[in-house]
Amino acid sequence: MEKTYIFGHKKPDTDSVTSAITLAYLKNCLGVKATPMVLGNINPETKFVLDYFKVEEPKYLNNVRLEIKDVNYHKGYMINENTSIINAYKYMTNRNITGVPLIDSNTTLTGLITEKMLVKELVEGEFTKLSTTYKNIIETLNGQSILETSQEIKGNIVVASYRSTTFLNNVKLNKDDILIVGDRHSIIEYAVNSGVKLIIIVGNGEIKEEHLNIALKNNVNIIRTSYDTFHTTKLIGLSNPAKSVIKDNHPISFLENTPYNDFLEESRTLKHNNYPIIDKCNKCLGLIRVTDITSKNKKQVILVDHNEAEQSVNGLEEANIMEIVDHHKLGDLTTSSPINFRNMAVGSTNTIIYFLYKENQVEIPYEMAGLMLSGILSDTLNLTSPTATELDIKVVKDLTLLTGIDPSTYALTMLKAGTSFQNKTKEEIILMDFKVFPLASEKIAVSQVFTFNTSKVLKDKEEYLKVINELVIKNDYDAVILAITNILENGSYILYTKEIETTLKIGYNLDSIEEGFFLPGCVSRKKQIIPVLVDTMENK
Repeated sequence: MEKTYIFGHKKPDTDSVTSAITLAYLKNCLGVKATPMVLGNINPETKFVLDYFKVEEPKYLNNVRLEIKDVNYHKGYMINENTSIINAYKYMTNRNITGVPLIDSNTTLTGLITEKMLVKELVEGEFTKLSTTYKNIIETLNGQSILETSQEIKGNIVVASYRSTTFLNNVKLNKDDILIVGDRHSIIEYAVNSGVKLIIIVGNGEIKEEHLNIALKNNVNIIRTSYDTFHTTKLIGLSNPAKSVIKDNHPISFLENTPYNDFLEESRTLKHNNYPIIDKCNKCLGLIRVTDITSKNKKQVILVDHNEAEQSVNGLEEANIMEIVDHHKLGDLTTSSPINFRNMAVGSTNTIIYFLYKENQVEIPYEMAGLMLSGILSDTLNLTSPTATELDIKVVKDLTLLTGIDPSTYALTMLKAGTSFQNKTKEEIILMDFKVFPLASEKIAVSQVFTFNTSKVLKDKEEYLKVINELVIKNDYDAVILAITNILENGSYILYTKEIETTLKIGYNLDSIEEGFFLPGCVSRKKQIIPVLVDTMENK
């Protein structure tokens, strides 16, 4: 079963993080392998909630782009670098591939061998030398082990093609020679006395016991094969290790998490077909062949608390959106096939998820109930926000019974935990809850920060204004608004870039405004800021 990632928007708040966790728990209860994720650092309020209910923080999800690991490449296709050339060829032939990665004993990538390399080796290779193993020779020649005195076999190939007397008189044997011979006992006797490295007896020829004893004494290896001299001579070079064919030990490889489109683009430039796939430690994972790619397993995702591409994970267009659970206005996302889209006009995504539990008759454990309660109280500012509905109030009552927590006392403690700006720069504070909205033909960013100490923030007004103006230039926004919301005062102080000043005056029907002006009763970005901007800008 494929994993499904569940996540909220890029600037995770308590509702988006807790709804990802609570929905993932529900999906797993229903047999879906789901994992909650976050698209950014959690804020102090959310950290307080997770710590309070002893729930692990979701891992960070950088992107959902299609990666090589999501493609059906040839996982596990690789051979040890000491595998014989003939076995490397058989490996490729049996799997209908034209190349295979080479690895050492630790599965570290050491090279890539291809059919083209093998052909070149057969035409241009060194035919008189051997540097391989006793085992490889046995396998290559379908041989029989007569005497093994060493595993490493390295030396010059000598073929006893002359008549015996001519060979004995004219060929000098030494300890580095590998002799191919039939049942010519005088030559075999000469060879064992000379202490050659290896004797290969062709045609299933016999060897005398006395010669075998001398061979043992002189550390001479002996192999017997049913092949004749011609076939043995032709095949023996193929017992060399596959790594001997490779001249360049640095093949072009790709990490498994390389974006698939990046891989395709680079492979078009390189014009190769075979590429080893590795992990970050250079361990080989398999082989990808451009011509073999037939299917791709796009990442499966469920979106909560948002339905706009701008607010979502990078590479969303390359993923399969399976479902959306949200309580915001409809955004710009499209899908290639029908999906489950649960959108309700309530104050929190967790309110919707609560009803999903009820509909599926899944019991809500204490931790999940606590997270749902926290998400609703956070997004509705303890049910004081205009976004709060009767359904939110009802669900909070039910969750209070499940958790035994007094919502008002808990909400105040939770919200206070979220208003701490300690050790944060002005830009980090602004970006804590920062959303970009395409309004009319413009791109407007609205940040909302909550504090019980408004005077402290307004004292640094000029520094905040400097940052939001820099954000406009750096990100090509048309305007940025910073809403400094004080729950106890039930309103927000507004800082803004000059481009949006006229829109704010018209929208809130004010004759004049100045930086840091107060909007009484304005505590909801979704209900009291964005709709005003939309109406005003569309009616310009």
